[in-house]
Amino acid sequence: MSSLEKMLSLLDVFTLAAPVWAADDLIRYSGCSRSTCYRYIKVLQNAGFLAPVAGSSYILGPRIIELDRHIRLCDPVYIAGGPPMHELAASTGHSTLLFILFSDTVMCVREELQADAPEGLLSRGERRSLFSGAASKVILAHLPPHQLRSLYAKHRKTIAAAGLGSDWPAFRDTLRNIRKDGYCMTIGEYRRGALGIAAPVFNSTGSVLGSLGIATHAASVKRTEIPALAKAVIKAALRATERICSGEHGVDLPARAVG
Repeated sequence: MSSLEKMLSLLDVFTLAAPVWAADDLIRYSGCSRSTCYRYIKVLQNAGFLAPVAGSSYILGPRIIELDRHIRLCDPVYIAGGPPMHELAASTGHSTLLFILFSDTVMCVREELQADAPEGLLSRGERRSLFSGAASKVILAHLPPHQLRSLYAKHRKTIAAAGLGSDWPAFRDTLRNIRKDGYCMTIGEYRRGALGIAAPVFNSTGSVLGSLGIATHAASVKRTEIPALAKAVIKAALRATERICSGEHGVDLPARAVG
């Protein structure tokens, strides 16, 4: 790990469970000398990524808030997904979520939650596995073959446990079926009793950027309603793709890499 990677890794320790870190604890976590870690902390503080608080401790700094505002105003996926999500929520009565591919996970970038939304749905900035849930699986299904082979080689046990296939041919066939359907539906994979339906969002070259979908209580949806809901989700994702590709909402994003 390079010195830059070690410095940036200090930001990873700040979580909801541990939002405040003492300098001595950061030093122990880093594995670096005291002088080196203090230098890292100083650089991050000067850049606004860390802010000092009482007791020689630190929290995440205001520069992150500034960057989040910038993304909300400039990110083509965030901007383009807004109106289709709103329309989908209005027409179906269900919560809508927008995800992007982030390394070997997916991250929620936007949500429009209904009052009766299932507990524990992801909100902006939260991540989950690339192998669990409709929003993740539909992105996975549209990755290039070489990325899928790499993912399978590293995560074959997780893939099998997720019901995606016990071997490479089965995994490939499962993803082919998702692509053929144009959407993915799961029940109870990420939250017990929650139903998710998601469709892919692409850039102008046809590379997958993320997914757009709905989430609701499975018990509230009749089986006969599922085809219409899937059709509405596919339509909303297609509209988001069209808005991204139009160039009206910033640059047309290249495909995100995996890993």
